[in-house]
Amino acid sequence: MTRIRTTHVGSLVRTPELVEILRAREYGEPVDADRHAEVLAAAVADVVRRQVELGLDVVSDGEYGKSDSWSRYIRERLGGFTVSAASDPTAGRSNVPPGTDKHLFGEFYAEYEAGQGFVGGGGEWRATGPVHYTGAAAVGRDIANLTAALPDGAEGFLPVVAPASAVPRPTHDFYSSDEELLFAVADALNQEYRAVVDAGLTVQIDDAHFAIAYDTMRGDLAAYRPWAELRTEALVRALDGIPPERARYHVCWGSWNAPHVGDVPLRAIVDLILRVPVQTYSLEQANPRHEHEWRVWEDVLLPDDKVLMPGLVSHATNVVEHPELVAERILRLAKLVGPERVVASSDCGFAQGPLVRRVHPTVQWAKLGALVEGARLAEQRL
Repeated sequence: MTRIRTTHVGSLVRTPELVEILRAREYGEPVDADRHAEVLAAAVADVVRRQVELGLDVVSDGEYGKSDSWSRYIRERLGGFTVSAASDPTAGRSNVPPGTDKHLFGEFYAEYEAGQGFVGGGGEWRATGPVHYTGAAAVGRDIANLTAALPDGAEGFLPVVAPASAVPRPTHDFYSSDEELLFAVADALNQEYRAVVDAGLTVQIDDAHFAIAYDTMRGDLAAYRPWAELRTEALVRALDGIPPERARYHVCWGSWNAPHVGDVPLRAIVDLILRVPVQTYSLEQANPRHEHEWRVWEDVLLPDDKVLMPGLVSHATNVVEHPELVAERILRLAKLVGPERVVASSDCGFAQGPLVRRVHPTVQWAKLGALVEGARLAEQRL
């Protein structure tokens, strides 16, 4: 019987105890470092256990070690930047940059973002000196917590940010161009990527801003393609020395559950995605705005040594997918690229960050259970 392996994109809803600590940090309140470390290690051990018991083949730490969102966590791990003071550190910040979607659905976004739970009005992140990696201790802690929680023989992965998503709107005084800054960021991120794979884990490169920028540019493909090509070059550089079979690349259209009518079509960027030197590509397939794009693989050749990791359950709705639907989504793709090159996954993370979740945690686990059950059904039919 052909085995359909299962995983997810990485971010899981944080525990109440961990949220309490991270919320205090966001608001600038004092946090006991020893208690944070203790709560974090226990939470990672529990979330890994639950994933393994559910039957997932490749599991993560839930991104529990990240102090901020899936991408902004890197601000604590890169030197050479300064952050201007936020006008109001307790005010909510916008999650979605202005673009086509916000232009068409301004009233929706005014209501939606007010209730999302983001903290901090922001502040400009500007490169004022040479960029260098300072996150060895932080990534070391995340690696140690995950590896300690993994049972013998289990596979683990850690999600990390891509250069394009680390500095989606680059500003700098020290560098002469955006390209020079991006490549410096790529060289720094390479140290984080290497630390993950050197520990025997798989590294997942998260790059939502790679696709989001198209919406920000109001669908101007002529302007977007050069922007995206430069970011692809930077990611290739960041992956220098990383074995492709130990790396996967996650591209999504943003985790917010909103209209998404300004999203870039997969067909417009699939050549750039395939240029990234990893073995596995994680793409949304359960998202109703992108589910139809499985047909891209009818005429786009997936290289023989590459694997698709389609999202088969959505992070953006509390409706739990039926396992039969999951199986159907697996089978139609397996017929195109071969079942051995399909890894069942989720569309995106179930939590945007420690304080913003997309579904209720009980629904999260039900969805992952449906994912596993659907994979078993697909195996039987293959």
